[in-house]
This record gives sequence, C-alpha cells and structure tokens, in this order.
Amino acid sequence: MRNSRRSDVDPFIVMDVMEAARQAEEAGRHIIHMEVGQPGTGAPKGTIRAVERAIADGPLGYTVALGLPELRARIARLYGDWYNVDLDPSRVVVTPGSSGAFILAFNALFDSGDRIGIGAPGYPSYRQILAALGLVPVDIPTDPQNRYQPVAGDLDGLDLSGLMVASPANPTGTMLDRDAMAGLIETAQEQGAAFISDEIYHGLEYEAKAVTALELGDDVYVINSFSKYFSMTGWRIGWMVVPQDHVRVIERLAQNLFICPPHVSQVAALAAMDCDAELQGNVDVYRRNRALMLEGLPKAGFSNIAPPDGAFYVYADVSDVTDDSRAFAAEILYKAGVAVTPGLDFDPVRGATTLRFSYARSTADIEEGLNRLADFMAKRSS
Repeated sequence: MRNSRRSDVDPFIVMDVMEAARQAEEAGRHIIHMEVGQPGTGAPKGTIRAVERAIADGPLGYTVALGLPELRARIARLYGDWYNVDLDPSRVVVTPGSSGAFILAFNALFDSGDRIGIGAPGYPSYRQILAALGLVPVDIPTDPQNRYQPVAGDLDGLDLSGLMVASPANPTGTMLDRDAMAGLIETAQEQGAAFISDEIYHGLEYEAKAVTALELGDDVYVINSFSKYFSMTGWRIGWMVVPQDHVRVIERLAQNLFICPPHVSQVAALAAMDCDAELQGNVDVYRRNRALMLEGLPKAGFSNIAPPDGAFYVYADVSDVTDDSRAFAAEILYKAGVAVTPGLDFDPVRGATTLRFSYARSTADIEEGLNRLADFMAKRSS
C-alpha cells in the first residue's frame, strides 16, 4: 500500500534516545535522564481526588468540542492572575495536548503550500506537523548573540504566511522580553503573517515573568498546555486562545478532528489549577537544578551555553568536541549512563554540534548526572 508524501516526516530523535535509555535500563543499568522534557513529578495530588469523585459520580462521556465551560473560565482567570489580562472565556479552547492545538491552529490559519517561520533551534514537531499538513516550515536561523530567539530583522524577505515563536523556548529555555515580542508581532502583522505564540513553559521562569502575546493584542493565537508547569504530560490536555472571530472556525475543526478533549483529563486539569503550593514546590526544585546545571556543566566541559530564563533545559554548543551530536549523545549514554538529546532534533543544519540537557528530574538525579558527565569528559580528554 502506498504512503502519502505528507507522511514522510523525520523521526523525533529524543524518542529514539528514550528508547535506547529504556533498553539500557532493561539490561540492568542505572540511567540518568537528561534527555526528555518531562517533569519528574506526577500530576498534583488534588487531580487524583477530583478524578476519583468524577468517576464515582457517573460515566465520563463526550464534552462540548471547545471544552468544559468551567475549565475554560478557570483558564481565562489564570490570565488575570498571572498577567493582568482580562480574557473572555469564550476565546479559550481546550485541546488534546498542545499538539492538538497546533493541528487546529495550522488548519485554521493556513492553506496548503503556505510558508510558516519557526526559529531554529526550535521544537522539532512544529516542523513535522507543518509538513504533514502540506505546509512549508521555514527555519529562521537564530543568533547565539540573540540568545537563540528570532528578532524582527530575521523576517526580512521570507514571504511568510505565519510566524511561530516560543518563550520560554525549547531547547534553550531563553525568553523574549516585552519589546522583543512586540517587535515580532508588529513585523509579522505588517507582512500579513499570522502570529502564534507557544507558551507551554509559562510558569517555569526563574528571574523574570514570561510575557504572553495576549498582553500585546488580541489578534494572535496563544497555545499552552498542562504538561509542563502543571506536570501532566500523560494526561494529554492543553489549551489555546484565539481571536473572537476565529472561535467558530476552531470549533468546527475541533468537532470533526477530535470531537472533544478527554473528559477525565479536563476534570484533572481543572483541579490542578488550584494546587498552587505543590506546583510552586516543583518550580523550586527546577530552580535548584538550574543553578546546579549552570555551575556543573561548565566544570564538566560544556561551557558554551545560553543561560536559560525558563523551562528546564540547557542548550550547549559542543563544536569543540564533536561534529556528530547524535553519535556523541550515544557515547555519553553508553559510557556515562546519562541520556541527553542531540541538537539535530532542534536544528537540522547546526544541530550536529549541539546538545540539549534537561533538568526536569529530581535534584539527586541532576547531581549524579553532572558527576557522571564530569567523569566522562575527564576520561575522554585524557
């Protein structure tokens, strides 16, 4: 049976690294996981109690396509609490993870063949989802001097139908400040390009609060998720905020593509939003881990990094050590028992000389991982 040309997308390399790490663990090795962007904690305890009550009360079936009204209202309230933005709940759309939001946004905004700009390095699934939908991802090589974030001048001559940014970003953890975000929105809109802001790592900031695109205007798409700050990766629940005149467009697509987000996950998400103490405790762990990484990675020999403002990643230039990050990551896994992600996932052109380190696990794991990396690099250079 034939395959479509649209299905010819690249693998998500970090998933291959995860599988190699799993096989090593199955063989009896103790692996430190610095490869995957997944909190080491589970969903907040309040979510479990809420789900138990919901299951006891009766069967969980379809909800309306845009999500439970009480969850949409609670998400809208979060924008007032976090950013002082007065958001109409009718603009909030609950989705099956942020991945579902990307699919809805790309289908709502773009036609086949449209060109959408994404920063490189950047989250690899942007590129693959766009390609699978018959769209053209346009990598925008970002400058280390700009902390791997696009700037308005980078858009000159690109002829884009859309621009997607992420702040805090994956794989770098760097953020756009208010002026930088405003400049990108203004430039994109002047060129007739839709603006999409991926804000999945909001809440995971360490020195300054992340800026939401909604602080700067309503004619934008914002995508977020319960996976990172709310520590609910496996529940596959996210949301998006769209302009008022796009709500019905998204609703028609959601009805047909997904019917609705998982009911049980919506119940859990609503409860999670009131588990502030537990969630902030998780952030405190990441903050300690970040400090350890910023001290320990340079000592181990990974000194060319962009200090992260948020998320739980450090992106390192390892061009002084290798020009094959995939082989280098495999060597680190085999010899040091530490799983890290090759930069090729995030930048097909320059990623052969970069690695991403995640510090989303426990502090004890991060300390052990840094010790192993230091020993590995010392032996490798001797």
